[in-house]
This record gives sequence, structure tokens and C-alpha cells, in this order.
Amino acid sequence: MNQTPQQDNLGPVDVVIMAAGKGTRMKSKWPKVLHRLAGRALLAHVADTAARVGARDVVVVTGHGAAEVEAAMAGAVSGANLRFARQEPQLGTGHAVQQAAPLLPDDGTVVVLSGDVPLIGEDTLRALIAASAGERLALLTIEFDDPSGYGRVIRTTAGGEVTAVVEHKDANEAQRAMREIYSGVMAVPARLLKGWLARLDNKNAQGEYYLTDVVKLAAADGVPVVAHITTDALQVAGINSPAQLAALERAWQLRQANALMEQGVRLADPARFDLRGTLDCGSDVEIDVNCIFEGAVSLGEGVRIGANCVIANARIEAGAVIHPFTHIEGEKAGVTVGAGALIGPFARLRPGAQLGAEVHIGNFVEVKNSTLAAGAKANHLAYLGDATVGERVNYGAGSITANYDGANKHRTVIGDDVHVGSNCVLVAPITIGAGGTVGGGSTINKSTEPGALTVARGKQVSFANWKRPQKKPKA
Repeated sequence: MNQTPQQDNLGPVDVVIMAAGKGTRMKSKWPKVLHRLAGRALLAHVADTAARVGARDVVVVTGHGAAEVEAAMAGAVSGANLRFARQEPQLGTGHAVQQAAPLLPDDGTVVVLSGDVPLIGEDTLRALIAASAGERLALLTIEFDDPSGYGRVIRTTAGGEVTAVVEHKDANEAQRAMREIYSGVMAVPARLLKGWLARLDNKNAQGEYYLTDVVKLAAADGVPVVAHITTDALQVAGINSPAQLAALERAWQLRQANALMEQGVRLADPARFDLRGTLDCGSDVEIDVNCIFEGAVSLGEGVRIGANCVIANARIEAGAVIHPFTHIEGEKAGVTVGAGALIGPFARLRPGAQLGAEVHIGNFVEVKNSTLAAGAKANHLAYLGDATVGERVNYGAGSITANYDGANKHRTVIGDDVHVGSNCVLVAPITIGAGGTVGGGSTINKSTEPGALTVARGKQVSFANWKRPQKKPKA
């Protein structure tokens, strides 16, 4: 179990997430922090990490699209008290944190994060909080070969004490040559931060209140400023354009793919793999190209996933094979695929589909809110909705359960060893008795006895020597 900062005797931790920017270069009506990486809003990633480090309060500073951001985040993060502060107008990073200051108790360490830097790591934040230790200003820094656009970390000597952070637009030529930059992440005692925020001014190239100016104020006050240097550029990568978002998505996905392969999962091509949730895999799992996993997915030992599948919120048990182009949409109800089952290609399993061992669901078969017992088969072109299907049932091509009467859903029960012929309609509520047979082309609206053959279709009529109508000749 991860220890929280409180358990580490570092005192309470509060987090401020700056999320007020417009994100003009995204060229979108959506606030930048609501754009998605790995299926979740950028801001949600940051808030989740804040919760995992044991934050007492997470204060999100909103501005552009504030109502949308606050609505989207309501209930999106568990484990922390989520609060909001408005920054209107937006007058710089220092001004943003000033809006959050009244919500920050004096007894805590404040961690400042950015809502568009989604991959900051939990361990990194813990190390930064420890470096602050309730009495120092701790900065997360990194060295870039090309630090253009970033605030430069100024030290007394190479590797010496940090005395300031100078924004790129305000830096002189010598300062711009420096490679160590401030990532935008800091940890600082709240009681000290509030005093420095009150002393900020906007006498700089952009006419803004820079949060980075607290560094020179700390140095002037004799408060130690320490730099925790990371080498992981992904953790400090911000998003300012669709191209940057796409690049970070691919980098993050490749990291997930490599982690799975280290566990023994065989990915046909790690560059064509997308995880938008959690994926738990047993041994000898094989995943073909262009597969997307969403929500919580579990793959048992020896499961094989064919190309171009989308699988969300599902448990797929040992030995099952998911053929190409299958869609499994578990949502809240979840989907279970039993051991040794064969699914697809081109199958669709919707919420509430619970399939037993050795079940076969073939091409263009849709299953929703239905239970299929061991050995049941629906091999092609069929629909099973709100149904309970027994063992070894053979469900014919083109057959459907008519589960909706226009106002309410009704259930169909199909007993063990039933054979349903092709192109049948089972009008719910109805029970097909165990061992029964339904003749092809039948519409069944009454329950049947076990072992019965049931046929319900019009009598076949043939007219000998019948001639089709002929087109009239043109005048």
C-alpha cells in the first residue's frame, strides 16, 4: 500500500492545478484541459495523480470555459476533496495561484501543477514533497538540449544554489544558453507561498504576474530553494497543440505497451496498440494490431485478441479467442466471456452480456443483457437481447429475440439443448422448453413445452405455370 505524505510525517499536502488557459493553438471550442489523452481529460490525469499522493484538497484554478471544466470534473476524481477557484481575467501563473491562496490552509505543503501536463508521476511528486520538507521551496527541473520558451533555472554556480527562474522572454543571451529549465511543478510551504504571492508584480516582458518570481523572493528571504532534477521528459511534457497531444499519446501508449511486453504479453506491433484504462493480462496472451482497450479489462491465460478489436470493461477468461473486428462494450454492466469461448469476427457484445465456457458467438451477432450457458452457439447474423440461454443451445442465423414492445423490455428464456432454426422471431416474454426445436422462419409468441417441435409460419402455396407480369411495350 502506498504511503501518503501524512504517513511519511511530511504534514498535510494540498495541490493547486492551473487550468485557466484558453489553449488557442488547439484550435478547438473545448478548453484545452478537457482534451483527451488515453481516453481521459488531461486535467483528470493530473487530478488523479494529486489524489494518489494523498492530497487533502485539490484546488483547480479555472478561467476559460470554467463552467465546462468544473462540470466535467465533478465526480471525476475519487480520493481527494476537489475545489475550484476562478481566474478572471487571466493575468499570469502567479495571478492564478493567488486565486487559489484563500482556499489553502497555512499548515500544509502546496504542490503546484499544470492541467495540461498530464503525465507527472506520483513518485516524482512524493520526492518533491520530501525535498520541500515543510520548510523549503522545491522545484522540479529538467535539462533540455533546446530549452527555448521555458523558464531558465539560475544558480550561483554550476550545480550551486538556485537563486531565480527567469522566463525565456525576460532572459538575456547568457541565460538563454542555460539548459536547465523549470518544469512548472513546485512544492512549497503554504505559509511562505502566501507571503510571496502578495509581493508579486507584473514588471516584465509580458506584463503578467509570474509564479516563478517566488523563487527570487525565497532566495532574498533566506529560504532554501532546492531543485529536484528529473530526466523523464514525458512527465513534464505540456500540451499546446493537436500535434503535441498526438505525440504524447503515442509516447504514453508505447510506454504501456512496453510494460505489458515485459510481463510476457505478445503484442503484434506495440506501435499499433491503445490502452485507455487498465489491462490485466495472464500468461501467454496475444494481441494483434489496432486493438483498443477501454475501462477495466482482464484477459485470462492464453487469450488471443484478433486485429481491430475494441474491448471495454470486460473479463475474458482463459483460452478464449476474440476474432478480428469484434466490439465488446461493457460499460457499467460489464461483459464476461467464458473460458474457451470463440467470439467474432464482426461480433458485438453489449453491456450485460455474460457468456459461459465454450460459447460461440459468430459474425454479425449482437448480444445484450443476456446470459449464455456453456456450449451455447449463435454463429451468425443473430440478435439476443434480454435473454437467458441454456447449455448447448444452437441459435440459428437471422433469428432474434423481440424483447421490446415499444414501452418495456421483456425477457426470453431458452432452455438447455434447444435448437432455434434460421430466421425465427421469439416474441418476449416467452420460454422455449428444454430440448425443444423451433422450425426455421417461425414467429413464436407463446411458451413451448420441453422437447416440442414448434412451427409457426404460413402454409406454402405454389401456382403451377405462373407467369410474371410483362412490361408494356413503349409506344
